[in-house]
Amino acid sequence: MKNSTSLNRRHFLESTAVAAVAASSTAVAHPTAGTSPETLVQELYASLKTKQRDQICFDWNHKDPKRGLLRTFVANNWNITKAEINSDFYSDSQRAIIEKIFEGIIAPEWHERYYQQLEDDAGGFGNEQSVAIFGKPGDGKFELVLTGRHMTLRCDGNSADHVAFGGPIFYGHAPTFNEDPEHTDNVFWSQAVEANKLYQMLDGSQRKASLVKKTPREQAVSFKGKQGGLTGLPVSEMSGDQKQHLQKVLGLLTEMYRTSDGEEAMQCLKAQGGLDQCTLSFYQDQDLGKDGVWDNWRIEGPSFVWHYRGAPHVHVWVNVADSSDVVTNS
Repeated sequence: MKNSTSLNRRHFLESTAVAAVAASSTAVAHPTAGTSPETLVQELYASLKTKQRDQICFDWNHKDPKRGLLRTFVANNWNITKAEINSDFYSDSQRAIIEKIFEGIIAPEWHERYYQQLEDDAGGFGNEQSVAIFGKPGDGKFELVLTGRHMTLRCDGNSADHVAFGGPIFYGHAPTFNEDPEHTDNVFWSQAVEANKLYQMLDGSQRKASLVKKTPREQAVSFKGKQGGLTGLPVSEMSGDQKQHLQKVLGLLTEMYRTSDGEEAMQCLKAQGGLDQCTLSFYQDQDLGKDGVWDNWRIEGPSFVWHYRGAPHVHVWVNVADSSDVVTNS
C-alpha cells in the first residue's frame, strides 16, 4: 500500500495546481479526466514558453554525440533534460498535465504500485524525473519521453513506426538496493513469481534447455532476428498448458500499460510469428538465496525482448517491434 506521505504529497500537488489555475486567467486549464495522453502532450507543448521549449524540445531525429538517436535511447537511470518535473522550471498546471500524461500511459490498476515505486526510488513523482518532447505535437510525428531512476516511458500517438510503446522502455524498483530472495515489497516481483511457476511446470529436459549459466548484459536488448542465436527453451517445444501459462505471464507484463500499448505489443509479436518464435531463458548465475527461484529471466523472439533482472533488485528492459530491422540504443 502507498504510504500516507505519498498520498498527502499527491493531494498537495493536485490542490496547488488547481489553486494556480484559479489564480491566473492565463494559466493552462487543469487537465480533464479521460483526456488522452497525446492530447495532453499537445496541451503541454502549447503552454511552454520559448525558454522552456529551448530546453526540453528537440527535432524528431535529434542525435546526441554519445547516445545517438536520442529519442530511441533507454537506460536504467538517466535524464534527457536537466529540469526536474517538480522544479520551478514548470508551472503548477504544467506539472499537473505531466502527471496526467504519466497516469494515462499506466493502467489505472497499476497507479498505486507505480506511485509506490516512485516514492521508494525517488521520493515521489516528479523528483529526479524529467521530460523531453521530440517533434511538434499536433503537427506530424511527436513523442514525449519521461525519464528518471528506474523509469523510461514514452507517449508517441503511434508516431514511431514499427515499435510498441513508442520505443524501448524500462521499469524497475528497489525498496532496498540488495533485496532478499523473496523481494519483499517489490511491486514488480509478482511477474517473476508467475514466470517461475512456469519453470516448475517444465519436465527435466525442458528445464535443462531453459537454464542458461550466465545472465547477458542487461542493456543488451537489440534484436537478433530470425537467424540469431536465441538461448533457452523454444516455446514451440512447450505443451499446450505450458504455453497457456506463458501467455498469462505475458499478460502480467503488459497489463501495466494502457490497453492500446499492450495490444500494439501483441500485434508486433504476432507479426514475427508469435510466442512460438520465442525462447524462455532462466539464468543461473545470480540466484538470490540459492533457492532455485530464478531472479533473472528473459522472453526473447526475433524482434521481442523482455529482459527481467531481479538481482540485486528489479530492472526490466523492454524492446518490442514488428521487424528485427528496427535499431534502438541502450
